[in-house]
Amino acid sequence: MIADILTAPTLGAFFYDDQRAIRAGAQQDGFDYTGEPVTPGFARIRVQGHALGVGLVLDDSFVAWGDMMTVQYAAAGGREPVFNRDHAQALLDGPLRPRLLALDFSNLREDIARVFAPLPDGSSVPSSVQYGLSQALLGAYAHRRRLTIAEVLADAYDVPLIAEPVPIYAQSGDERKVNVQKMVMKRVDILPHGLINTPAKFGQDGRLFADYAKWVAAQVNGAADPAYQPTLHFDLYGNAGIEFHGDPLKIAEYIARVAESVAPYQLHIESPADYGSTDNQIDGFLQIRHHLDALGCNAKIVADEWCDTLADVERFSKSGAADIVQIKMPDVGSVTHSFEAVLLCKAHGVGAYLGGSCVETDLSARVSVHAALASRADMQLAKPGMGVDEALTIVGNEQARLLAILRAKNAQPIIR
Repeated sequence: MIADILTAPTLGAFFYDDQRAIRAGAQQDGFDYTGEPVTPGFARIRVQGHALGVGLVLDDSFVAWGDMMTVQYAAAGGREPVFNRDHAQALLDGPLRPRLLALDFSNLREDIARVFAPLPDGSSVPSSVQYGLSQALLGAYAHRRRLTIAEVLADAYDVPLIAEPVPIYAQSGDERKVNVQKMVMKRVDILPHGLINTPAKFGQDGRLFADYAKWVAAQVNGAADPAYQPTLHFDLYGNAGIEFHGDPLKIAEYIARVAESVAPYQLHIESPADYGSTDNQIDGFLQIRHHLDALGCNAKIVADEWCDTLADVERFSKSGAADIVQIKMPDVGSVTHSFEAVLLCKAHGVGAYLGGSCVETDLSARVSVHAALASRADMQLAKPGMGVDEALTIVGNEQARLLAILRAKNAQPIIR
């Protein structure tokens, strides 16, 4: 049983950014941005990545922790507003507290449904609150049953637990060249994101990005390691759509040229365009994929913006609008919902990228590894932060330790 509920002000590993202001041309001033924010909830264009830790004190004095936060570009692409600690604290002190104290930890999925049922006013528990609280609930279940979180999830969803690593994908942040060199030296499976988040970084007719993509491929090739064949994954933040006026054919032709220039490496393009709504995004991406198929291009389109909730993931995966769907965990809500989202993608033959945000914490990142491995996601994000080394250490080491535990248990099965 839960004896008490603690909270602690925690910090995400990066910052919350007003994407609309940045897209509109906000100028960088060193690490900061100048100008006024345009998105409600932002006091400045770039603000501290504040989070809230929640600790469930069990009756044996063990404390299971989780961290609540939104993603870096909160309130963009249909996402919930930037995280509000005071609101989260009020929910924990108010309607969520009796729900938590009543749990008996007999069934994970039923407990999640009870805790995250609609609030008394009919509204939903915010995704950020669900995310952090579900981490703590999974930690409590794992402690109670003397299992890893991966085992708890696999058991709850009756899926086989396979002790094989899930490929790790690293993102560069604005240090898009130095960090690529780090990634190549560390033989990262999927790289580099690139943070092509403004028209200026994309360039006229996409020339700057095309040159950068070729440079990344040259860095990989320069490793002179035939066994190293990473996937090249770039996030364009809708900038191909801005440059080519949303024309699906022109966008596809551009992507095909880039794919040819980085061959033989597989190319992923995340968010090539932002069509302004979930319906429009699905329609636009379907057209881009149709034209890529007609061009004989094997580049893969990755959905991110406007694919936020579990219901959105289901729509994108069923429609065939994307080759891969990013399951942005703080947006989806409960970790169990992200787990279900991976299973949905796999059921519809769509790649499942278990992602998240640079503004997450070390704790949420480690829990994510268990969800990725247990659900057999196709790729997982190295998070949090934008420094590469730290994120690879947190995610990579957690996966290595988890695999060692699971392989030892397979050799000597534990009776539950």
